[in-house]
Amino acid sequence: MLSKRMEAALNKQINAEIFSAYLYMAMEAYFRSVNLKGFANWMRVQALEELTHADRFASYVFDRGARVTLEAVDKPEAAWKTPLEVFEHVLRHERKVTSLIGALVDLAAKEKDHATSAMLQWFVTEQVEEETTAEEIVAQLGMVRDSSHGLLMLDRELGTRVFVPPAPSKG
Repeated sequence: MLSKRMEAALNKQINAEIFSAYLYMAMEAYFRSVNLKGFANWMRVQALEELTHADRFASYVFDRGARVTLEAVDKPEAAWKTPLEVFEHVLRHERKVTSLIGALVDLAAKEKDHATSAMLQWFVTEQVEEETTAEEIVAQLGMVRDSSHGLLMLDRELGTRVFVPPAPSKG
């Protein structure tokens, strides 16, 4: 059974994951508007991944006999000047999500909630991957600078990303 405090914190994280999906959908729309379909594809896959994260948290809350309570999702930013600016935003956002996951880990430890601690370790590992990927793309965009050829090559590469749905949750 989850404590009321942990239940509320996990529900807040579900909202944060849905916001992340919403943000990445806004970024996808930006990239489509500037005809960078590979970048748009990357963002679409990222949005779908974030929705699976929300679902993973929700399934866990259900499995622990608690209730999922959905709140309004904030409106994301929707305008950027360059692909580099977008991915710098992605990196800042992923670092924020990492801090949110860290706060959940701290709360689980404080409450001696070992089951939640174990579940959260998947997200700790996932956030390392999320930040690393964003850092790499920021670095690549920094190398490309104003090269339209380099930007198009990176667009082609990001267009190869595919969404791999996770195994169905048991919840």
